[in-house]
Amino acid sequence: MHLSLLKPFDPLTTHPSVAALAAHAPLPVIAQHPAQLVGNTPVLWIDAPFAPPGRGFYAKLEGANPGGIKDRPGRHMVREARRRGELAPGAPIVESSSGTLGLGLALAGLTHGHPVTVVTDPGMEPSMVRLLTALGAHVEQAARPHPEGGWQQTRRERVAALLARTPGAYCPDQYHNPDNVAAYRPLAAELLAQLGRIDVLVAAVGTGGHSAGVSTALRTALPALRLIGVDSVGSTIFGQPAAPRLMRGLGSSIHPANVDYDAFAEVHWVAPAEAVWACRQLARRHYASGGWSVGAVALVAGWAARTSPPGTRIAAVFPDGPHRYLETVYNDAWCREHNLLGQQPPPEPDEITAPDEHMVTGWTHCGLVRDPLGRERATAVVR
Repeated sequence: MHLSLLKPFDPLTTHPSVAALAAHAPLPVIAQHPAQLVGNTPVLWIDAPFAPPGRGFYAKLEGANPGGIKDRPGRHMVREARRRGELAPGAPIVESSSGTLGLGLALAGLTHGHPVTVVTDPGMEPSMVRLLTALGAHVEQAARPHPEGGWQQTRRERVAALLARTPGAYCPDQYHNPDNVAAYRPLAAELLAQLGRIDVLVAAVGTGGHSAGVSTALRTALPALRLIGVDSVGSTIFGQPAAPRLMRGLGSSIHPANVDYDAFAEVHWVAPAEAVWACRQLARRHYASGGWSVGAVALVAGWAARTSPPGTRIAAVFPDGPHRYLETVYNDAWCREHNLLGQQPPPEPDEITAPDEHMVTGWTHCGLVRDPLGRERATAVVR
């Protein structure tokens, strides 16, 4: 029977035994469409081995969304583009993605009736390519990295070429679209409803969308909030030189306009072996884990919990779950091939006084955050 034909549950007209059982059950959502399953994700307390009991942090489990955290901007950017008339009914959507936004756009395309093309590179896991294809998206892989901008620049150039030869096609441009930032206001509202007070927010940085969107919205109620950014070694976002990056989903070889540098109190860079250790500890100790971003964020959030004054309430955003990483992060053979096993992170990060002091290769902290391009951040556009 179609869900729209289901009558609301009425305990007065239901058999007494059924009514008694239902009275003790939680009330899950009955969705008319998968897009209605996005949001209202749970929060989980995380302590050992990242922090002593009572000194842990709260993890927002965005992997509980159908496709992960980027279901939120995927839906929002498409919905707003349609509202403004930038995306015509049935017109193609073309975007660059390492994977997670591709899932969000596939959901948005299904919701609103748009074909979706995801431009990626050979680093996308074969399982993710198959999943995107199964969800109706067309996947195009770039052939070689750009000599300066790496895979991201190559993918963006492929997107531009596809747009030029596809009349009416639309690119959300997640790296520079303010709708990407605005999409995370509901996540901030959920955190406030769940935790009440938040003193420190720890977030991975890639496009800059969720770190900017969540912190901006939270600061309307919590002006003293401290934001800690988590980046990947080899990423240029915070002023390090570009280098090949094994980790996907955080970091960048370009400089996205959505990164709100002024919002950050500090930044950490994390290396792949350190993220793998954290991911596996989360899985074994807390039955909740994810990919590279999740491991890196957990490592830094645990440090914040250990070093902050007692009573500090720390929230960390876990962007996804573990499933797309079963052949990488959770595959012993793959990890051995890349020398990622048996390397427990140090208890404290290395310290540098300026983001470009020297090239970092492992977990490193810097208390100075600035835009490496020296850009003045414009007032955020509210859409």
